[in-house]
Amino acid sequence: MFNTETRIGVCGAGAMGAGIAQVAAQAGHNVVVLDRDDAALARGRESLQKGAAALLKRGKIDAAEADALVSRVSWTLDVGALAGAGLVIEAIVEDAAIKHALYVQLESVMDSSAVLATNTSSLSVSSLAEGLARPPQFLGLHFFNPAPIMKLVEVVSGVDSDPAIAAAARALMQRWGKVAVNARDVPGFIVNRVARPFYGEGWRALEEDAGDAATLDFLYRDLAGFRMGPLELGDLIGHDINSAAAQSIFDAYDGRTRFAPSPAQARLVAAGRLGRKSGRGVYDYSDDAEKPAPNFVETDRQSAPGMLAVGPDTAALQSLLKAAGIQFEMKQHIEPGFAEIDNVVVGFCDGRSAGALAAAFQ
Repeated sequence: MFNTETRIGVCGAGAMGAGIAQVAAQAGHNVVVLDRDDAALARGRESLQKGAAALLKRGKIDAAEADALVSRVSWTLDVGALAGAGLVIEAIVEDAAIKHALYVQLESVMDSSAVLATNTSSLSVSSLAEGLARPPQFLGLHFFNPAPIMKLVEVVSGVDSDPAIAAAARALMQRWGKVAVNARDVPGFIVNRVARPFYGEGWRALEEDAGDAATLDFLYRDLAGFRMGPLELGDLIGHDINSAAAQSIFDAYDGRTRFAPSPAQARLVAAGRLGRKSGRGVYDYSDDAEKPAPNFVETDRQSAPGMLAVGPDTAALQSLLKAAGIQFEMKQHIEPGFAEIDNVVVGFCDGRSAGALAAAFQ
């Protein structure tokens, strides 16, 4: 169904739209990017040029290939320019009414055999398909920001989506170098459903003054092993997008409090502090802004840390500790998966709340 001769349309010249256009152009497609104003198109074109330059600098492509990549993408204010596109990917604001208005325009110019996909991160694909002339030819292709770098794409089928089209779209994403996974049309799909507590706990900690933003992101990134902390990742994605996704998932799950959107993040959106794209979000991205550092507590400890204690049924862990020459003791009350260091209990989360875990060690 799709091949390199398939013309790709992208609606929205923002960070996500421009990134998707780059991915498609890198795969050899001619791409048309639609937006509603020249300034947005100019920013998208600049983003694409920077992306091609970055690939050239890293030696991924040569100068001729960089020029060809950029030349394969055209930019337009006219929805009619998408006529002839075999696949159109919508990547605009997370507002169902605005998306529907665009779909009406698109269906008036798209071929009857063309496929329309939404890049929504949290809205129901089945609901977005309501009222379309050809619901079987509508599905979700959820890329992640920045699209040229992030490998995952969620292929989301609505209740009326044609399974053959979904399979063809997934195969196309794989040819684009993506890790394409099928996802059910549930609130948040896979990643945003799983990520809500990741963002939520970071924002709650900030709101409750458990630490400043730089320290909290440091804990997630440098100690917990995430590529980015939730606050800096929100700055990258855009707080308008991230907050809207949180609200959508919260509403879809009938207001379960664990998915509650952050009031602090909503205030950033109201103030226009959307993150990197606006120059300021949780952090300041102006040229003369100082990068905040995590806050460390001064200590005069000169000696080695205290004794490590582990619980029973930890033979594998004990073997590793012995092999590393680390001294430890065993305490019967410590549950599997946990340890005590200087009387501080550490361990992996297992679904219980912090309060429940604390009670288990009393």
